[in-house]
Amino acid sequence: MPALASHRKERSRTTTSPAVGLTTAAIAGVTLLSTQSANAAPTEPKPSIEEVQKKVDDLYRQAGTATEKYNKAKESTDAKRAEVDELLDDAATRTEKLNESRRVLGNYAATQYRTGAVTPTAALLFADSPQAYFDQTQLMDRMTDRQRTVIDDYETQRAADAKQRAAATEKLESLTLSQKALRSSKQEVQAKLAEARSLLSKLTAEEKARLAALERQKQEEARLKAEAQAKAEAEARAKEAAAEAARQEAAQSQDTSTGTGTDTGTSTGTGTSTGTTDSTYAAKADKVLAFARAQIGKPYVWGASGPSSYDCSGLTQAAWKAAGVDLPRTTWDQVNVGTRVATKDLLPGDLVFFYDDISHVGIYIGDGMMIHAPKPGTNVREESIYYMPIYGSVRPA
Repeated sequence: MPALASHRKERSRTTTSPAVGLTTAAIAGVTLLSTQSANAAPTEPKPSIEEVQKKVDDLYRQAGTATEKYNKAKESTDAKRAEVDELLDDAATRTEKLNESRRVLGNYAATQYRTGAVTPTAALLFADSPQAYFDQTQLMDRMTDRQRTVIDDYETQRAADAKQRAAATEKLESLTLSQKALRSSKQEVQAKLAEARSLLSKLTAEEKARLAALERQKQEEARLKAEAQAKAEAEARAKEAAAEAARQEAAQSQDTSTGTGTDTGTSTGTGTSTGTTDSTYAAKADKVLAFARAQIGKPYVWGASGPSSYDCSGLTQAAWKAAGVDLPRTTWDQVNVGTRVATKDLLPGDLVFFYDDISHVGIYIGDGMMIHAPKPGTNVREESIYYMPIYGSVRPA
């Protein structure tokens, strides 16, 4: 029997070339990497030195603002703590008086008990309201004047004690809020300073050198502006001296020709009054500047007001205190003390404030220069008032 022909076709076999397999894998890998690269966030370019300088300066300024918030919160906290202590002391004193009244009432009750008398005083002592007891029993008619006085005093003391304790509780709540604001301000300062330190720590030695060079350039530009201010002040003084000499010469000529000695005396008196005012301020300013110069080289520490370290407003407050003038603690309050003066009219001792948020202050020493506690990482020093944007100036006394 002849063999039957197979009706099945032989299955074709496809052989994959190793080279083709590698190429396919490579393409898949490239595609995957391309997709990952497309999805990955782009790397931020490293900031320039100028950008770092601006960012660090902004952080220090923000830290300065937060420092003034801290100073204000601390001032408020200290004041409220003193009020609470005073209220608690007063409440303790009133409690002693109240206890003394209770002892006197107890003695009355004991005496009545020993003599076998009715003891309305004892009942009164334990009643919710003495007045309600009086209304019910008409005890007032049977009490001696001395007993009635003791009862009245007891009621007065009890009411005053309750009022005092309520006031103390209210002040304690206010103190708690001030302490919370104090902690918040402290954390804000520390956060800003930590961010500034982090930025600076990432700089290379070369970048730090360039940053220092930019700082010197900024100081030099401010110094040149101060020199211009000094020249303008010198010219103004010379012009004023010349005008005064001319006035005196004219007055002498008029006195010689007309003999109006009385009028001349009156004019001289007015001039003496103005001179006395200026000399009084100058005497105070001398003490302020002497104190401020003695602090040069001491470190800036936020929240500090001496004697070993200062922040900006702590230095100005301490310096004017040396002249017998008490200034508030913060720049925001100091700017409202005394008389506002224009930059061109500044005198030594005046306070110069900086930035729109009034977060910095220095003591003017003349010729466009000031003494101030600049920022963290620096010491109290002399510097041009044009180193920072000026907000305004005041003459404290």
